[in-house]
Amino acid sequence: MNWFLIALRQYATFSGRARRKEYWFFFLIYLLIFIGLGLLDRLLGMDLLGKLFVLAMLLPSVAVGVRRLHDTGRTGWWLLIGLVPILGLLLIYFAVLDSDPGTNAYGPSPKNDVRPGV
Repeated sequence: MNWFLIALRQYATFSGRARRKEYWFFFLIYLLIFIGLGLLDRLLGMDLLGKLFVLAMLLPSVAVGVRRLHDTGRTGWWLLIGLVPILGLLLIYFAVLDSDPGTNAYGPSPKNDVRPGV
């Protein structure tokens, strides 16, 4: 849950880098909340909560995706490849790659960060 909150605190930060752990835990918690809201929507007979959640999480999702691409040494513009059906799978490959060691064009490696819980 801490990784989800870290990503939310940087909801509009498109600079810097995001570790694999931050990226994948963000999307795991995102998915669990989305499923929970979908079930609640179904129980209440409406289709609003899930859509509001997706809308609220759009900017943080893009931001953490851009920072993850930066961590692998790629520009955030690579996210647009997700709009092409088959080529979008390439984003999953980039997301599972290990970080560039040391400093790259987007900043120092987040693995060297000594903040508690990071």
